[in-house]
Amino acid sequence: MIIVATFRNACALGRREWVRVANATYKMTDDIVFFAFVRVNVAVPLITFKICVQDGRALPTSVGGWYRGVGANASSLAPITAAQVAVNGVLERALTNGTRALTDVEQIGVAMGAGALSASLYSPVDLTVIQQGKMKLGPGATISAVVRDGGLAKMWRGTMSCAARESIYTAGYLGLGPVLTSKIKAAKPELGDLTASVLGSSAAGTMAALMTHPIDTAKTCMQSDLAGVKYTSATQAIGEVYKQGGIRALYQGGAARTVRICGAFFIVGNIREFATTYKNEHLL
Repeated sequence: MIIVATFRNACALGRREWVRVANATYKMTDDIVFFAFVRVNVAVPLITFKICVQDGRALPTSVGGWYRGVGANASSLAPITAAQVAVNGVLERALTNGTRALTDVEQIGVAMGAGALSASLYSPVDLTVIQQGKMKLGPGATISAVVRDGGLAKMWRGTMSCAARESIYTAGYLGLGPVLTSKIKAAKPELGDLTASVLGSSAAGTMAALMTHPIDTAKTCMQSDLAGVKYTSATQAIGEVYKQGGIRALYQGGAARTVRICGAFFIVGNIREFATTYKNEHLL
């Protein structure tokens, strides 16, 4: 959509204006790549720590061990986030017909729907990362081993729990985060945009983490136990983990995941706001 609009508008621009748009496009792309690089490289060790404590594994003893799964995470980050944002836009247009803005409740609800639908993409990625840590293989070899032993459908084990998690997660960064940031800006304009964004993202991220971590723990247990010997379903996994260690066991790795989610909410929220501003200023 942005590419088509850029081409259409560029045809009508003079040389000087075309250079200005090209420079702005380069700046936006450069910022997005930088933020994505930071997010992936900071997040992967936190993801590794979370998976290890949830699954009862020993922590890695090498840098490579901490960054196992970085390829799957890096290659899927942009497409999955883009899919969530795109589906969010489709659902928003279907609800409002483009004639009005969403209410706060609608904005959060639409984001939940987008997150749930993205699970079909996200669940196999999570399973690949979890199994990479167990098999000590690359992403391609891990996928091949899973499919060879359990069939292609095995790659989508845990998808329903992933959908539940992603619906709340996406409602946080596409719905609650922007809503809270806007309310903070309106109530305390003297704080400035950056502080309001940090506070809004942190509040939304913390709430999303607290609400979804038991679901994430159940999903991790299911996707680690591909044969279903110990964990047959997400609800059974939650009950089993609770029986073994109580509520604390369901929140193993929760602090690391909360830090990662708050950072992701801040980064993605600001990229989205920057992209929207850019589109309004340069492409419309």
